[in-house]
Amino acid sequence: MVRISGKIRRILVDAGLVTKEEWNSARETGAPVVDVLLERGVVEESSMLACLGEAAGIPPVDLTRIQPDPSAVEALPQETCLEHCVLPIAKNGDILTIVVSDPFDVLLLDDLNILSGSKVRAVLSLPSSIRTALEDVFDRDKKQVDELLGEVSGGDIEVKSEDDTEDIASLGAGGDEVPAVKLVNLMLLRALRDKASDIHVEPTDKHLRVRFRVDGRLVEIMTPPKALGPSVMSRLKILASLDIAIRFEPQDGKFQIKYEGRTIDFRLSTLPVVGGEKAVMRILDQTAVATTLDTLGFEPKCLEDMTTAISSAYGMVLVTGPTGSGKSTTLYASVKEVSTPEINVVTVEDPVEYRMDGVNQVPVNPKRGITFAGALRSILRQDPDVVLVGEIRDTETAEIAVKAALTGHMVLSTLHTNDAVGAVTRLIDMGVDPFMVSSSVLCVAAQRLVRQICPHCRQQVDVPEKELLSVGYKESEIQKLMVHSANKEGCPRCKNGYRGRFALLETLPLCESLKRMVVEGRSVQELKAEGLRQGMVTLRRTGLFNVARGRTSLEEVLRVTMAD
Repeated sequence: MVRISGKIRRILVDAGLVTKEEWNSARETGAPVVDVLLERGVVEESSMLACLGEAAGIPPVDLTRIQPDPSAVEALPQETCLEHCVLPIAKNGDILTIVVSDPFDVLLLDDLNILSGSKVRAVLSLPSSIRTALEDVFDRDKKQVDELLGEVSGGDIEVKSEDDTEDIASLGAGGDEVPAVKLVNLMLLRALRDKASDIHVEPTDKHLRVRFRVDGRLVEIMTPPKALGPSVMSRLKILASLDIAIRFEPQDGKFQIKYEGRTIDFRLSTLPVVGGEKAVMRILDQTAVATTLDTLGFEPKCLEDMTTAISSAYGMVLVTGPTGSGKSTTLYASVKEVSTPEINVVTVEDPVEYRMDGVNQVPVNPKRGITFAGALRSILRQDPDVVLVGEIRDTETAEIAVKAALTGHMVLSTLHTNDAVGAVTRLIDMGVDPFMVSSSVLCVAAQRLVRQICPHCRQQVDVPEKELLSVGYKESEIQKLMVHSANKEGCPRCKNGYRGRFALLETLPLCESLKRMVVEGRSVQELKAEGLRQGMVTLRRTGLFNVARGRTSLEEVLRVTMAD
């Protein structure tokens, strides 16, 4: 992992672009600090480059407009470029122009002088831009996959057993590994580079299909020969310590690999299907979890509602939404918000997705008799202040959680409902007394993830006023509204015009009038109408606000939210 010198921190702080708290918060993630600051929108890319370039006395460059000279690229070993995040782009006589991300690292510049045998002229760019350019120049993954698949002539391939924890930095290097092992290594490495959240490996009639879920959408990556299927599945099972002899029963396991100095967790699930076995791996990166709620980009009203609720001495806070909507991330951020040495925080999860320092985390294990309800009973005898229940799935868990919230504990949990109001009625439908629901629930939040438009290639579009009104905009909001859409062709910094995702949140604090309506057994429609009168900002409205800010497209908001 590229380390940024302390001088960059001082320059950005002194220039007022970043505060010390923002820098420290980004550093705590373990990911490259500059990348985190840019992703969080703390500082603009152009402002950062201009500031650092002026301080170092070297010009910034836009790598999307530069085609590196092949003779310059050959001046440095590929391993050196990748390790130190540098890229030679031009060579004129004995002067070699190299793009660097840290112009103040004089030791690195001296090493580059010696290695290249030239006088190095440094120019500046961001680490993320250099890494993207390096992948385009070397295209290591595609070359290695093509070479690997070219070696495969069909038939069964033996799999050798190896250690189930590896350093990803050495994967794909070749050596004596059998093709199936190489293919799995390259698959994992490329998924991490593409920032995928899931890997799907599934058999078809003619080949294996490997797909990555990137920004919520599945993308086909490669189609190895079907003959590799059993060997690939065996390799994955070995990594996850599963029984390779069991092929007709579902299995679940996990394993870890190291990547850029970080430990990445993989959850593996296998499923017998027609034609063989399907595998799905969920990628869990510790650095992907936000430090606090204010880094998630929620609307001010929603952030205030959540912060007020979790700051209470006792009660229940629920986050709702479908699988993969970021509920766990919000709950973890909430736990980090309240976790202090004076607070005893205990969680029960299925499974424990991210490890948190200072928090007691209990994994659900039905085979050993540890269920949500059973673990929750035991937790309440552990003198907790805050309890996180991964999911309320049944009546027993719901009743225990509600009673815990009524007896002096702060309870955080999730439910699978479409909106915030639906969570209240879902608890009642599960058999919890309406009076207990109204007395225990402080706030309900519904959440969705939407893709973020790439700011470098987005396009402004004209949308008829009638259509804007029909989707939920008010007449007063249309006058100066600028709507952007994603460029489907994309640019070197994004995929199909989108780059990353962010959360939309709908919060419903239970005020006195809503509590009274819950006890009276009012309908969902009546509860929602009262919530709107109290100032609730719906998911659709939150999405429309972000369309107006240019963060996402109208199509994306309409895809993930329902009309109010």
